[in-house]
Amino acid sequence: MGLISLLWGVLALLWMILALIPLLGWGNWFLIPFAAVGAVIAALGILFTHPSKRGRAWAGLVLNGIVVVVGIVRLSLGGGIV
Repeated sequence: MGLISLLWGVLALLWMILALIPLLGWGNWFLIPFAAVGAVIAALGILFTHPSKRGRAWAGLVLNGIVVVVGIVRLSLGGGIV
């Protein structure tokens, strides 16, 4: 689960970079739930993985968390959240 969440976070991060381009900010509406699912997968990976092998799951959780926060900030600055 750690590898899946890490790859999910990298994909979400690339999508976030694309959504930062003006006129493509609508992508944040799909990006935030996508990254939230990745964060849930990472949390499950942290919960069910041996303590010595949780590094990838933690990295996935951090990446997905950053993407969610930046997506919400981008939507609020662009007027997407009223």
